Amino acid sequence: MEGTFTAKLLLMMATIVITGAVPTIPTSEEDLSKAQDYLSQYFSEVGVTTGSEIWRGAFDSFEETLKIMQEFFGLEVTGQLDSNTLEVMSKPRCGFTDLDKFKYAHFDGQPKWDKNVITYRITEYTPDLDQSFVDTTLAKALQIYSDVIPLDFKQIQSGTADIMIKFMARNHGDFAPFDGQGGVLAHAFSPGEGRGGDTHFDEDESWSRASSGTNLFLVAAHEFGHALGLSHSKVRTALMYPTYQYVNTEGYVLPDDDRKGVQSLYGARSTTQPTDSPDPKPEPEPEPDTPSPPPDRCSQNLIFDAATSIQGALYFFKGSHFWKRTRNWDGVTMRTIDSVWSGINKVDAAYEYKARNTVIFFEGDRYWQVRRNTVLPGFPKPISDFGLPSSVTKIDAAVHVPFVGRTLLFANNKYWSYHERRSRMDRRNPKNIRTELPGIGYKVDAAFEYRGYLFFSYGSRQTQYDYARRRAVRTLMSSDWMDCE
Repeated sequence: MEGTFTAKLLLMMATIVITGAVPTIPTSEEDLSKAQDYLSQYFSEVGVTTGSEIWRGAFDSFEETLKIMQEFFGLEVTGQLDSNTLEVMSKPRCGFTDLDKFKYAHFDGQPKWDKNVITYRITEYTPDLDQSFVDTTLAKALQIYSDVIPLDFKQIQSGTADIMIKFMARNHGDFAPFDGQGGVLAHAFSPGEGRGGDTHFDEDESWSRASSGTNLFLVAAHEFGHALGLSHSKVRTALMYPTYQYVNTEGYVLPDDDRKGVQSLYGARSTTQPTDSPDPKPEPEPEPDTPSPPPDRCSQNLIFDAATSIQGALYFFKGSHFWKRTRNWDGVTMRTIDSVWSGINKVDAAYEYKARNTVIFFEGDRYWQVRRNTVLPGFPKPISDFGLPSSVTKIDAAVHVPFVGRTLLFANNKYWSYHERRSRMDRRNPKNIRTELPGIGYKVDAAFEYRGYLFFSYGSRQTQYDYARRRAVRTLMSSDWMDCE
């Protein structure tokens, strides 16, 4: 049967070349065989949903299938195996099928994760790159999704994760062997039990940090789209376009087509930015004599108001309470803020400035300086003392970076760099969080410095950050600091 089909292809191609209806190149039997394999692998009968319809690719002839492939890639639709079509077929690409009729698309049945925290584990690393770089890069590739949808991702080091990741060559245990260098770069499974979400990278590729070889971030971000439920897109600028195309990854943001696709599955991540209009029915204030209940430190949805180091211990603030974790890691204690620092009931942001042995607390448009458990005289003072514009009425987060002598003050999607020794702002302010601190997202709720790294929190997710190299190291959850099982 295969021989008959190949003979028909040869006869059809001979007719095309003789008639000259479309400029072609003489096509060898090897080219025809490769084309047959390509169409069989990527344009066989598959169902994907596009909006409310399911489009199924069940095609009777090579010519009809080839036309579908040419239409998908924006080629001239001829049904003939010309040089442009062969060139597209030879490009490195994802191993998943391409039967998506319009822009973004989902898998048949629209599978998705029904949890807010997705775990992932890397069981086999590539020798092409440092393991720490692979960890950082995959965390960054997942973060472009968690920036726009209400999912958080947590890397685990043992056990079975929702998304199991490995670098393997050829046969690797899933009945979809890789094909050596070039061709298929990676593949991933749609959300679900068992292999659902699992993501595999072809170890025969030369995985790289930049444009040389195969850029790990771009391929990983594409495959994680599949692991979240996205199929391929026809939009050339989309991340989910099936063939590999290098773009600058500095400050990379999920393209609009992909964002719309993943948000149609999971919804948009809500922001905490204030609105101009007050809530029509504000929540009643608690009675003065009724203390607010202590927050649950082990909640997977724990969001810090502020965090800072103080004399070697870590302090995490939430509402009217704070947790203290000592350098000996001998447990977490909780107290109310005003029981330690009289007159301060809530902390929006905080940082330690060791050169003066002081800690600065921000709340609303005011700030305090404290030394140990004592609020220094003359405080609170207005935050405009730092040189902030009048439009900034609240600091979201603050952190001092000791080796550069600067304090970073965050508000909405920007931050200011404050020179502590000179007590003035640096000249080039404000700065955009997403572009100047790539890898942490566009907003910061809390920040602190610990053992040479900065830690930036947004929502319940936290990014460990190498400030000198301007790159994310790994992703944590806020509750990871809380001694929870």
